[in-house]
Amino acid sequence: MAFSADELRVLRRVLAIALHPTPLPDEDVQDCLRLAGAVDEAVGEAGRLRTFLLADLVRYRNTLPGSASGYLELLQDALAGGYDPRPDDLAALRALRHRPVAAALLERCQALAERSVRARLAGRSAPSAAPAPRSRLLALPGGRAADAEPERPKTPAAPPRPAPPSERPAPKPSEVFPPRRPVPPPQQRAAG
Repeated sequence: MAFSADELRVLRRVLAIALHPTPLPDEDVQDCLRLAGAVDEAVGEAGRLRTFLLADLVRYRNTLPGSASGYLELLQDALAGGYDPRPDDLAALRALRHRPVAAALLERCQALAERSVRARLAGRSAPSAAPAPRSRLLALPGGRAADAEPERPKTPAAPPRPAPPSERPAPKPSEVFPPRRPVPPPQQRAAG
């Protein structure tokens, strides 16, 4: 995440105020609220991008083996972002393990999946698919929190799930294009 020069200036002031609490002018409170809103928006956008990339990964996996290079690249990016490989990913990698990149990814994914299962069995939660919602900035020392009515916390919306694959599988080429049958040559009629 990158901050603009103005956002960095506000962030420095907020950190200084956190270390040495003093009453804040209304302008500083508004700057802090705008910065918190910008951070919330960036976190939400990152969550939407992650959801899109994971849906793209599923689409590539569903079109294997034709999309193997794209799938392997997307899977590497997803793993770098904290993605826990699913059983479908492990099955796809097993089918592609004749490729060196897929074989290396299979080993890595098996280790990650095992670690994830052990963590769940030990009672710890595995990394989530979406970032945890950040609480809203409600009060700053010297701000207008005492005057304002407290906001009710919003329940976080569940991230959109990718559409389930259609029930009907893709038709086979023989169903779409039936085999050609030889056509008998037309009989010539004798004029008589």
